[in-house]
Amino acid sequence: MTAEDGARRFPPGFWWGAATAAYQVEGAVAEDGRGPSIWDTFSRTPGAVLHGDTGDRGTDHYHRVEADVALMADLGLGAYRFSVAWPRVQPTGSGPANQRGLDFYRRLADRLLERGITPVVTLYHWDLPQPLQDAGGWPARDTAWRFAEYAGLVAGALGDRVRLWTTLNEPWCSAYLGYSSGEHAPGVQDPAQALAAVHTLNLAHGLGARAVRAAAGDDAQVSLTLNLEVNRAASDRPADVAAKERLDRVANEVFLGPVLDGAYPEGVVAETAHLTDWAFVRDGDLELVRTRLDALGVNYYTTSLVRAADPVRPGAAHPVAGPAADRPPADVATGVEWVPQPGEHTEMGWVVDPSGLTELLLQVHRRRPGLPLYVTENGAAYADVVAPDGRVHDADRVAYLRAHVEAVAAAMDAGADVRGYFAWSLMDNFEWAYGYDRRFGLVHVDYATMARTVKDSGHWYRRLATTGEVPDPAQAVPAAP
Repeated sequence: MTAEDGARRFPPGFWWGAATAAYQVEGAVAEDGRGPSIWDTFSRTPGAVLHGDTGDRGTDHYHRVEADVALMADLGLGAYRFSVAWPRVQPTGSGPANQRGLDFYRRLADRLLERGITPVVTLYHWDLPQPLQDAGGWPARDTAWRFAEYAGLVAGALGDRVRLWTTLNEPWCSAYLGYSSGEHAPGVQDPAQALAAVHTLNLAHGLGARAVRAAAGDDAQVSLTLNLEVNRAASDRPADVAAKERLDRVANEVFLGPVLDGAYPEGVVAETAHLTDWAFVRDGDLELVRTRLDALGVNYYTTSLVRAADPVRPGAAHPVAGPAADRPPADVATGVEWVPQPGEHTEMGWVVDPSGLTELLLQVHRRRPGLPLYVTENGAAYADVVAPDGRVHDADRVAYLRAHVEAVAAAMDAGADVRGYFAWSLMDNFEWAYGYDRRFGLVHVDYATMARTVKDSGHWYRRLATTGEVPDPAQAVPAAP
């Protein structure tokens, strides 16, 4: 992957893309038959979202599809990963499809294909229809069957347009942040419900994958996107190593084990017995979860450094260091303490560590050789501003992206079958509990006017996407007008 001139080049056919999520960008939350989601409800809860922000407008993508797709084409994207809003397709979470909702996604996919951009669809990116939450949400196993019904409707409408389907995005967040810490919608704080949600989400993946193939054909390519943690022990003390392994089980293996092997990790049931008896796992469930996986999506942002908390008390909430998004809630990962890490940090408080991405991709490669991998999210939030020259000079983000793209290349050199990279995010947007305060985009959005401005990182990424060669940071930024 390194040419004779020393430049790092990726193979032909490698996907260079960008990603978004429906609730973060679409807006139009009460238009064309869309029903309410848990994020519509949660964002209106006092104190739940920074500054009281909501996704009501997002970046107004719903009304700006033509211009936004033209922008993607200008950036040289070969693929665009977007999510379908479940309540836009099924306003109550069940029953017939809302055709106006499906028409929007048909139109989006058609515009992408016309521009030579491959549509990559995520079926669930956290916007559960509110009526399903009222009926029990993800801890209720029936939600998995409702998801399969919805997945079949979308696959039936878009199956002739979509190359790669993703069932769920980061079920870790849906379960732990949604039902244990309560930092995400629906804002529940009950670790027993969180673990039940883990299992229902696993079921939803298996049932949803089957539904997609039933509707779109057995050759439909189906993936799952996980935000697998890269946890490192703070020392070689047995207690610290054991804490790291315990965290790996509750954060990573509760998803990888059922999906890849049809089993939950040994020990996790005993380690969480103070929270639940796992009676929600029924005979035959794990065979439903383990179905053909054509690819695995990996979302990566940072690493965690952990040690054993002392003293360890079952059920105790131990002190933690670092941002909540780095870790599952302490009441689920009992006995684990997070250690602050030195070095550069993004606006999210996450340490910048590209080596973790190489490590993660190789871990998955060794675990399941031959499984195609995609980096479905990778990016950084910085305090971007439009300069007097009308540009956004985000050198920190350019450096971040370059280092992480190099980390992907290193994993490929070591044998990992990585087939694409999606920058997070295409544009600034509603960043969940942080509202509009954190900016991840390659494109700056003025939230007052919705004007789009390509950042220096977007110009840099254009050259990467169009040449497959990792550019020097200074090469890809056009001269000031």
